Amino acid sequence: MADIIKINSVEQYDRLFGLETLHPQVSVIDLNQATRFPTHFTVNYGVYALFLKQTICGDIRYGKQTYDYQEGTVTSFAPGQVAEVVMKASVRPSARGILFHPDLIKGTSLGRNIKQYTFFSYASNEALHLSEEEKDIFLDCLEKTNLELQHPIDKHSKRLICRNIELLLDYCMRFYERQFTTRANANKDVLAKFEGLLDDYFHGEQAQQEGLPTVRYFADKVCLSPNYFGDLIKKETGKSAQEYIQHRLIDLAKEMILGTDKTVSQIAYELGFQYSQHFSRMFKKNVGCTPNEYRKAQA
Repeated sequence: MADIIKINSVEQYDRLFGLETLHPQVSVIDLNQATRFPTHFTVNYGVYALFLKQTICGDIRYGKQTYDYQEGTVTSFAPGQVAEVVMKASVRPSARGILFHPDLIKGTSLGRNIKQYTFFSYASNEALHLSEEEKDIFLDCLEKTNLELQHPIDKHSKRLICRNIELLLDYCMRFYERQFTTRANANKDVLAKFEGLLDDYFHGEQAQQEGLPTVRYFADKVCLSPNYFGDLIKKETGKSAQEYIQHRLIDLAKEMILGTDKTVSQIAYELGFQYSQHFSRMFKKNVGCTPNEYRKAQA
């Protein structure tokens, strides 16, 4: 892997490609204007970044996976994420995007709501593929932000810049939701695999050995990030991935309570709970009575 470059400011990224910096905390990027062309580098982002790739000019890798980053796709990065970039020989990069520092959005509605833009944590091989109309919207939002950056900084600048960024991110949320719909068949394949993995986890000895399963465990098994996986499951089922796991857990618990003579402690252990009290509290919260009360009521 190439040496890791820590990008703690938008100016550092601009310098990497020889671009002009107009504002200390935000930069609208046009790699067609780049004067430097690094071909192999790894970035540890300390800023938020969103890019629309306009030509096939190289790969982005997270660990050993290559991001599905083709022409007309959008990728996003949040502070703390690391990505390796490998550019094709003799091909100039062509991408448009925006970088902004976390300090820019503090005290704004964007800062309060930034966690809702879950695509910033989609560090997986799932890219956002835009239609021609969606590309125009994306670029128009960038242009509006860039026009504000050309304006001398005044008391309105921060609010207007953040609103334009927020508008862009809202559109990207809409585009991702559209993509979940248009990829319905592929999503159903993921859901079916998730259900099979749930069955395998609880019907084998894995629960006793490793404890309760996490969303990350199943996301890793289907090669998706936890956030993307969670959004996909929510779109397909109406439940969060954690709720879906818990629902399956309660169903299995009911079967074991009514179909076996095992004690509540035995059932809790086989389902992966470290303490039976934890199991009983979860069961009562979801069913309305304790496991023993459920067994007596159904006898």
